[in-house]
Amino acid sequence: MRDLLVLWDVDYTLVNAGRLGTRMYEAVFRELFGRDLPAVAPKAGRTDRAIGLDTLALGGIAQPQAHVDDFLAALARRSAVADGTVNVDVRAMPGASAAIAALAEADACQSVLTGNVRPLAELKLGLAGLGEHLDLDVGAYGDVHEVRAKLVPMARQAAREAYGTDFGGMSTVLVGDTSLDVAAALAAGARAVAVATGSCSAAELAAAGAHVVLPDLTDASLVLAAATAS
Repeated sequence: MRDLLVLWDVDYTLVNAGRLGTRMYEAVFRELFGRDLPAVAPKAGRTDRAIGLDTLALGGIAQPQAHVDDFLAALARRSAVADGTVNVDVRAMPGASAAIAALAEADACQSVLTGNVRPLAELKLGLAGLGEHLDLDVGAYGDVHEVRAKLVPMARQAAREAYGTDFGGMSTVLVGDTSLDVAAALAAGARAVAVATGSCSAAELAAAGAHVVLPDLTDASLVLAAATAS
């Protein structure tokens, strides 16, 4: 099944990272601007570039667009060296490891399509013990665009270059927990498998147009069937 590309969302699909992301934002803001961050913008389903822009505005930073690249670079830098110092309970979502293993057994290509910058995604996955079977080099990450749907062609191109296969149409599968994950899949003509483990209910995910809605990842056979259905 090397002609199937499964792109996993990270937060609340594969990993519950608690307040790790928020703490990173707070630390980076303090590092760059020398004061506390009053609030972090809504994050569910959004990319770090979009969240960062809105967070900078909430923090009273004039012209956020002029500062967002520095903010994201500092976020990536801090995430890359944080492994041994994270004092947050980061854990895999129930069934995540077995679901990834089941798709690996079926020989699917797997990576992530996430709103996180890559080092933060790697940190969360590593702390949750989920690095195996995910080819993070062909993933797409949240520093490159504000709009999640724009990440899908980037992941497809990287996977095509790595594996020599055109993962067009529903040979690409996005698995995520928000309506924005679903919208990204639909905009790219990909298959949308939604899991009701985050802020969106099963009804909301179905209304968004998901091809399949699962309550969670605890039944690996259901996840495999959802991802591989034609």
